[in-house]
Amino acid sequence: MKKYQYIVVGGCIGMASLLSGCEKFLDKPLENQQRSEEIDYTDLSLMYAPVSGVYRAASDDNLVHWIDLSIRCVREDDYERGAPSPNDNPELMAIKHFQRDVTIQSYWGLNQSWISYYSLAIAANSALTELGHFAEAIPSGNTADAALNRQYQAEVRFLRAYAHLMASRLFGDVPILSDSDDIARLTTIEKSTVAEVRQFIIDEMDACAADLEDARPNQSIHVGAVTKYSALLLKAKAAADLAGNDSASPYWDVVLDATNQIIESNKFSLYPDFYQLFKLPGKLSDESLFELQFSDFGLPAGDIVRPGIDWGTFFRWQGPAGDQRGSAISGAGWVPPSQDIVNFLTNRGDDTRLKTTILYCGEDGDPDTYVETPSGDRVYGNPFGTKYFNGKTYLPVSQMTEGRLEYGANNNVRILRYADVLLLNAEAKVRKGQNGDEPFRLIRERADMEPITGVTLDQILDERRAEFACEWWGERFNDLVRTGRAQQVFGSEFVPGQSEYVPIPQTQIDANTNFR
Repeated sequence: MKKYQYIVVGGCIGMASLLSGCEKFLDKPLENQQRSEEIDYTDLSLMYAPVSGVYRAASDDNLVHWIDLSIRCVREDDYERGAPSPNDNPELMAIKHFQRDVTIQSYWGLNQSWISYYSLAIAANSALTELGHFAEAIPSGNTADAALNRQYQAEVRFLRAYAHLMASRLFGDVPILSDSDDIARLTTIEKSTVAEVRQFIIDEMDACAADLEDARPNQSIHVGAVTKYSALLLKAKAAADLAGNDSASPYWDVVLDATNQIIESNKFSLYPDFYQLFKLPGKLSDESLFELQFSDFGLPAGDIVRPGIDWGTFFRWQGPAGDQRGSAISGAGWVPPSQDIVNFLTNRGDDTRLKTTILYCGEDGDPDTYVETPSGDRVYGNPFGTKYFNGKTYLPVSQMTEGRLEYGANNNVRILRYADVLLLNAEAKVRKGQNGDEPFRLIRERADMEPITGVTLDQILDERRAEFACEWWGERFNDLVRTGRAQQVFGSEFVPGQSEYVPIPQTQIDANTNFR
């Protein structure tokens, strides 16, 4: 029997600025359990506990912290600005305009983003250490539990790899924390290049895929857990980043192979109603490859029941600002959609995705006017002059648990979708001189758009923008960067070789000069 905490607070030692962020979420008991200091590793019924803890860490703050979401979103042309008021976190507008001065480098929000990603990586490494102890306690010949232990380790490694993808997409060259021993050398560890981080992710997914369940996440023993196909999509996304705009890159073969495996499994399909995909009917649908989960378990009031996200850091943060007459359709009004994305969807006749992505409200600055949503809720005007809110975070009152007033409560955050598989597959095929019409057709058909024959790379990239507009992970900006089109969109403000990433926080550089 060993001393053990499911997520080890001590894992945060070595970087003072990371410690404060880790303490916020790591020193919590598991959902629905009392903390136990003494764990009998021969009791294999406890083996899933550290895995569950890492999922919860991802959902609590580490992948949905409001300021991190703001930083990632605001750089896109699909968003108008960060905060509803220009006086609130003005650094966000500086980030939107690709400024890199000392004010930005010292911005608390950047440091919080760094803390979020690396706290998740540290939590994953701690969980892997504990799963190793369970593995040592499994009797020889118990192949079933040994396989289960490998699966659990693979799930944790997926979450760790995803944290590294997000960190590198935001900051560029970053350290790779791939072992619990890395914690002890956080003040001396070197940065890895963007390419090295992507290759690390590919290698990790290659190592993990065979141990993960051969199922959709909604078929998993622990419903919603990542599976083999989640790993294949993460591998494809990392490979596409490495391939960039080089159609001759061998990494397009990696993208094509990984996405083909997902498609040929015949396990996934697009949810037929794009509007409802982001609402309760689309929760953990057959399109989902990874979601951050939330449930109020049908409770009309009181504390939110774990596991689940803090809905306020994602849904309410983006909900309609201003006086919404006591309605549950309200929120803080951050990162509102831009006129540019409204025009883009309107001009291409993309009515289904326009209706889903854009939540209209009353007239500018007039709180006595309102617009009725397709689901029958009213959204009133606001004092900030905001014209649109994110429709993909909107949950109709009719779908909410009776008695609940929290915007978006009981919904999940969609992270990886089958639509991404199909569009990456189409892109890989076109780049390799093949025909990408079929996967592309499925995407267009679901959105009630006419099919296109002989689809081109430009059309695929436009479709990616339309499909993923105002989703939370910054896919639009990453697509512009990896295809070398960012300056074309953003103009002279965007400096190639400099503007792709935000600076590493000064606090982290002060703790480790290798991060300069």
